[in-house]
Amino acid sequence: MDKLLAALADWKSFNAIVVGDFMLDQLLSGEATRLSPDAPVPVLKVTKQENNPGGSANLSLDLIALKAQVIALGVVGDDPEATLLTDALNNEAVNTAGMITDPTRPTTVKRNLIGLAQGRHAQKMFRVDFESDEPISTQIEDQILAAFDAALVTTQIVCIEDYNKGVCTERLCQEIIKRSKAAGIPVFVDPAPIKDYSRYAGATAITPNRTEAELATGIKAGEDSREEHREHLARTLLDANNFETVVLTLDKQGAVFVKANDPKTVHVPTVAREVYDVTGAGDMMLAALAAARANDLDWTNSVRFANAAAGLEVEIFGVAPIPVEKIHDDLLTQFTAKLGKARTLDEIMVQVKAARKANRTIVFTNGCFDVLHAGHVSLLQRCAELGDMLILGINDDHSVHALKGEGRPVNNQNHRAHVLNALGCVDSVVLFGEDTPLKLIEAIKPDVLVKGGDYNIETVVGHELVIAAGGEVVILDLIDGLSTTNTIEKMKNS
Repeated sequence: MDKLLAALADWKSFNAIVVGDFMLDQLLSGEATRLSPDAPVPVLKVTKQENNPGGSANLSLDLIALKAQVIALGVVGDDPEATLLTDALNNEAVNTAGMITDPTRPTTVKRNLIGLAQGRHAQKMFRVDFESDEPISTQIEDQILAAFDAALVTTQIVCIEDYNKGVCTERLCQEIIKRSKAAGIPVFVDPAPIKDYSRYAGATAITPNRTEAELATGIKAGEDSREEHREHLARTLLDANNFETVVLTLDKQGAVFVKANDPKTVHVPTVAREVYDVTGAGDMMLAALAAARANDLDWTNSVRFANAAAGLEVEIFGVAPIPVEKIHDDLLTQFTAKLGKARTLDEIMVQVKAARKANRTIVFTNGCFDVLHAGHVSLLQRCAELGDMLILGINDDHSVHALKGEGRPVNNQNHRAHVLNALGCVDSVVLFGEDTPLKLIEAIKPDVLVKGGDYNIETVVGHELVIAAGGEVVILDLIDGLSTTNTIEKMKNS
């Protein structure tokens, strides 16, 4: 996992092509507090309408969140919904020049009715679909392929997202795979729930879930199945369709990864999460796998990265792209769980970027914390109440000795960090070796900078930077008589 974290610290942008079924997800939200007088059905009083990219369009936004430049190739109807969809994609910097208008079919729309009743959280009440699943014509295929050829010369990855709505015909998929292979470009496929995967034959990687793989193979591998059985399911898909790799997602059982001409099977466990909504997890899995390979991660670490991304997706209601910084932070948290909350500056910046994306308020304070006492704990608890994430900078041993003199620190930096890690109010601990934490403050740019009552705002290191950036400097009262120096003197006297 450390190789994965190192690669994520040097994440690069990349170019991607997305081919597939582009959809518009409409959310009509409001109150559902009464029944209709003419039928025993709830009435939705709509107060809000949202138009979000769905299907292959959602995959495109997932790739954007992973630092891709995306060219979208698909089909829309000659209708107002087509404009809503392409505008939503353009607003997120997706190139829609390759979206072909077909007046014989509607833009695919999934209209979701979401009600809120009696103060409870929102619930999906019903969905109405507008779509055609008729295969696109040869003429439309040719238009898409012409746009594909033009885009292929500058891309690093190709993704096919098939919802079986007629765009991903066998001819179109096979031409895309053949032309990509000839150019040395990998093709990643999220398959439709169909029995025959021959349209994807020869693809670099395919990412079915358990249900899709069972449908395509006729092999059952339920949640109580053994690893050998799940491996057999993945290899059956691999061998039958000449795929280079198969990444089989298995919900709570994580993922299974198999590769052609390699007898080794990699089982990637999942992290226990509170599953709120599985919508969009397959899109996020495909996007993250392709993005990791575009960043030259090996296959095992690519699957780990993708599995983490899909896991974060199921924790949210509805569909929202997961930024690479958030995935990095999640993997970093997993990796360091046994080591506590200690971070390097580079590691801290990963968390900071993720926090900024989530609009979380970052609080920073610092000190030696040589012999922890009630005054320290009180200060840190009050710091944590000022925001969403408390980062604690602590002086390393050399710095403490320079500041405090002979015999200090009493506890070395690792022991001090270990004790502070155990405090629930502290989110992360980072060591610094300079006399002041100015370098940390310059990098982190906290929203709230806190020091104890023995300072005033003008004497707090970094106060100018924080205030200039729109942040706040807070001085908290100390508890009289409590200090590390006093504690040490009492111990000496006793």
